[in-house]
Parts: sequence; C-alpha cells; structure tokens
Amino acid sequence: MMFPEQGKCAYGGGGAAAAAIAIAEAIKASGSIVRVTSEVFQSIVQRNDKPLVVAAKSTFFKTSYSYLTSYRGFVFFAKSDEPLLFKSSAEIVEAKKIWIPS
Repeated sequence: MMFPEQGKCAYGGGGAAAAAIAIAEAIKASGSIVRVTSEVFQSIVQRNDKPLVVAAKSTFFKTSYSYLTSYRGFVFFAKSDEPLLFKSSAEIVEAKKIWIPS
C-alpha cells in the first residue's frame, strides 16, 4: 500500500517493520509522546539523515493523517488534514491505525 502523494512504498521490507516495532516498544518503555504541529513534525523529519515515519490514514468522520517518528530519543506525533510530504530518504511505514493515549 502507499499514499499516492508520497510516492513511497509502505512495505519496505523486514527492516522497516523492525524499526516500526522498535518505535512502538520505545513508546511503551518511555510512556511519553511529544505532540507537535505538522510543520514542526516535518522540520524534525528533515533533521534526520534517514528518517523513519509511521503514517496512518483515518476516514472516520473526515479524512485525517497521523504520523510518528523518533528523534534524539523522543517520539513525535502529528496529525494533519492533508498528507505530509517528506524527503526522498524518508522510509514511510503505513500503519492501519496509530493510537496514542490522550
């Protein structure tokens, strides 16, 4: 699967799945997620040489997009009404759903 706007395959192989699991485990271990605006999120992704972004599209009432990435030991979350675009070196993992505690 892929988000057409991003042009990146969502299933990049075992390494991508392992990295997504590592992010999930980091969230469980740390218990903290930093919520940021989509603009700040894109800025954080730009700072990474080879960023991993977990993305999910939701169509419950209206279409929205949720994103997770890690940077310097922190996990960052953003939600957007429009799909975000990332640099070509970003590895995008498409999740069915991203749930974070409120």
